[in-house]
Amino acid sequence: MPIVCATNFSEAAQAACDAAALLARKEGQPLWLVHVLLPDSVRAFGKPLLEAAEAALGDEAKRLQKQGTQVQRTLLTGEPASALQDFAMKQRATLVVTAAPSHETPFLGLGGTVDRLAQSLEVPMLIVREVPALEAWGRGERPLRVMLGVDRSLPFEAARDWVKALRKLGPVEVIGGRVFWAQEEAVRLGLENPLGFGDVTPELRDALEREAAALVEPLAESGQPVRVRVEIGMGRIADHLVALAAEEKVDLLVVGTHHRRALGRLWSVSHHALRLARMSVACVPTQAASHGVDVELPQVRTVLVTTDFSELGDRAIAYACALAPPGGTVHLLNVTPPQQMTEEQLSALRRQLEERVPRAAAQRGCKVEVEVVAGHDVAGVITQAAERHCVDIICMGTHGRTGLVRAVMGSVAQAVMARSDRPVVMVRAPTP
Repeated sequence: MPIVCATNFSEAAQAACDAAALLARKEGQPLWLVHVLLPDSVRAFGKPLLEAAEAALGDEAKRLQKQGTQVQRTLLTGEPASALQDFAMKQRATLVVTAAPSHETPFLGLGGTVDRLAQSLEVPMLIVREVPALEAWGRGERPLRVMLGVDRSLPFEAARDWVKALRKLGPVEVIGGRVFWAQEEAVRLGLENPLGFGDVTPELRDALEREAAALVEPLAESGQPVRVRVEIGMGRIADHLVALAAEEKVDLLVVGTHHRRALGRLWSVSHHALRLARMSVACVPTQAASHGVDVELPQVRTVLVTTDFSELGDRAIAYACALAPPGGTVHLLNVTPPQQMTEEQLSALRRQLEERVPRAAAQRGCKVEVEVVAGHDVAGVITQAAERHCVDIICMGTHGRTGLVRAVMGSVAQAVMARSDRPVVMVRAPTP
């Protein structure tokens, strides 16, 4: 499947064509060179404009073909962003490459072609700024330095998949960049709230670093290490992420995009990153994530299981230990009502948890860590613990109540499923 490169024949567009040709050669794919004419211009200038555009496209195609790239070209008429989007979909393109938008565009280009294209394309888009770095990587002279914007979202997973595919083309040094708001993350993880906006507790930083490392871990499977930077932010995340990328002197910043519309763009990381960054930027939409037969199997390493010391709770512990692989970790949690408890009472509860761990878990090399947490909102405490420990699966016992009984008594398991985006395994007792 081809790569599509949009050009307006400017010097910046020529550099973007060079980068697109380089990637096409490394992937062994053809390159489509595209120029879009506005309908009003065609009506005003007619055949002379069409002939001039065709000639310019032909000259650019010949220049790229001399570099060893298989090039096809096409001249389109219409609104540039829509025409390019439709053409990329028709050709089933894997990537659209373009030059960076002009910084003279009013209001940071809220209506610019590149901005609209980045918010509508269903395939990754590469905005080219620093071609020499890409060319040096293409010649095998040095690794490409890439910063990947990290968070827990589907667009991030799509961006991570794209970086993993990029690593197959040549050595890529990846740095994960995670920018966070301290108060918001402290609530999510169930940790002590920092006193000031710029304060970060050691527990909060440690939890976020472990989470970021787990999120980028799939990129390290090829033996190429991934370093993570976790930085506190105030205001727009994009500003901090771009500054972090500049500090690390990366060649390419890769971010996932939610395709936010209207006022949503005000906090869109991808929208502002492609404008603010001084390096090349790749925007990867959710639709670019692997699907169906191409998706990689998830790795289960950590499991959270909760028990109230009932028979059903003990049954859930056994299932959790079965789900965790040899060398994996099971976090065994008990939630108690908030009350004053002595250290002796807490130790007694921990011993009760330890006594419920099946002997077979240790024989399989499964590590079990016990924890007692106080709280009125049981489902909230469980959800926070799952985030804090960055678990792959939550395992819970459930009575399977339905109808009026569930409406009156409530269901902790159902509440956890509603609040957490992590997989939840429900363990029920056999029918009597």
